[in-house]
Amino acid sequence: MAPSLAQAFRRRWWMAVTAIIENLLFSAVLLGWGSLLIMLKSEGFYSHLCVENVTVDANVTVVESGAWPSCTEQEEVLNLGFTIGSFLLSAATLPLGILMDRFGPRPLRLVGSACFAASCAMMAAAAYDPAALSFLIFLAVSFNGFGGICLTFTSLTLPNMFGNVRSTILSLMIGSYASSAVTFPGVKVIYDQGVSFRIIMWVWSAMACGVFLNCFLNWPAESFPAPEDVRYTKKMKLSGLVTEDKVTGDRYVTHVAVMEDMMGPKQPEPEHADSQSPPQGGLPLCHSVCSPILLWSVITMAMTQLRLIFFMGAMNKMLEFLVTHGQPNPSKELLQEVEEQVGFYSSIFGTMQLLCLATCPLIGYIMDWRLKECEEENAKDSEYDPSKRDRKIQKLTNAMRAFIFTNLLLVTFGILSMIDNLPIQLVSFVLHTIVRGFIHSCCGGLYAAVYPANHFGTLTGMQSMVSAAFALLQQPLFILMLGHLNGDPYWINLGLLIMSMAGFLLPGYLFYHRRNLTLAKAERDRLAASQSDKENAPLTQSDGRTANSQANGLAANGYTTNSIQ
Repeated sequence: MAPSLAQAFRRRWWMAVTAIIENLLFSAVLLGWGSLLIMLKSEGFYSHLCVENVTVDANVTVVESGAWPSCTEQEEVLNLGFTIGSFLLSAATLPLGILMDRFGPRPLRLVGSACFAASCAMMAAAAYDPAALSFLIFLAVSFNGFGGICLTFTSLTLPNMFGNVRSTILSLMIGSYASSAVTFPGVKVIYDQGVSFRIIMWVWSAMACGVFLNCFLNWPAESFPAPEDVRYTKKMKLSGLVTEDKVTGDRYVTHVAVMEDMMGPKQPEPEHADSQSPPQGGLPLCHSVCSPILLWSVITMAMTQLRLIFFMGAMNKMLEFLVTHGQPNPSKELLQEVEEQVGFYSSIFGTMQLLCLATCPLIGYIMDWRLKECEEENAKDSEYDPSKRDRKIQKLTNAMRAFIFTNLLLVTFGILSMIDNLPIQLVSFVLHTIVRGFIHSCCGGLYAAVYPANHFGTLTGMQSMVSAAFALLQQPLFILMLGHLNGDPYWINLGLLIMSMAGFLLPGYLFYHRRNLTLAKAERDRLAASQSDKENAPLTQSDGRTANSQANGLAANGYTTNSIQ
């Protein structure tokens, strides 16, 4: 039976820590495909396609020596499986967001963990007879991608349980998702130590079953409400405390009151006839979809995703160009240097993916800046305090600063990637990794701050799907770089640098929107001050009448003001 929302609130720190670990080990691990591809080829997946390229005797020798043959056809088929899995990892976000807004995160997380466990089990089973069971790799990577995005998406609403530090916890969730690309390289290290591929996959499948059990025991059936939609109450329990007098032997019973924090969804307030605006949670989805903030955020995310994905896809070729400087017929020594340098820098880039987990809390701290000093968003007019900061204005200010900071890092990364120097590319690797974690944290924090909680999944899924579709342009750009530009990425990097300037449009609109809200707050403060003056006016008049009556009484008794003085 699923725990209640109050029980989940008491377990929120356990759920948050385990969700971060689960995202790191089970979410977007498919992005570390390069390491998985090496292991699949070593295990002989689709190696039977290479039989026609070698003689029978040679093939027997290769198999007996423990190494499977490899060929271009094998890599093409395996990369097709990766294409399917990575497509599901991005394209499933929109339907998952709609389902999560409707049914909550619990059923999707259960399905996702089960799919990931099944994917690892299928890889392990197929490794027993790769010649006959290689086709299972397509199902395995599909289940892997779908299960990974289920775990990622369901963890994005858990930060709602943390109030003013919601954006910080959200950034940790996104950082663990972005850092999960390092998982398969880590698995490959274990594989290189001699551990069987089948044992690794069976153990990984069992660990995914542990994710299923953790969700079944701790995640509530209800959706996590936003902090402004939560009702906090205190429950009092009376317990008897028995004390005994050691001298007389008499016993006394003392009742002790114990207070317990409880949490539940806020009850909807009755709507008044004169209220014209619906509550935030009751806004229709089309109102959020058609808002300018969503439009500019989709444009910003699409441009940024294309910039980041193109660098990840073309990184090896760009590093190769930096070593050869575009020489048409490099020597053997130069080719050997290319192989060493590309392998070295690629391994460093893969290891740096863990920086996402370490740096994402910084952007979450920016998004949560000074929120504790703000008034409640749904405060009534009688509770309104003009001296406190407006929470909505502060959220917009924080989001604007976070996007400006992220875009500055993106532009710096674009400039460094155009410099013809290998060591400088290490700095660009760091900036690429930081921006990849920052941009998702900024967007998720903005949606959580601006839109109703029940729209978060749908809007995030819509933005992610549009960004993934726009990122497909990296393939034509890659073909253009290898063909017409002869491997020189300079002009493409320059064009993408100019396009990345569009990222400043979103903070520009947030500045304009914040200005309008600031003017509205100033008008509200003015009305509140005038209303306070009207309420104090009768008191002043009554005090004046009392003073006049006292003076008339003194005059009637023969006293004057001068005589009193």
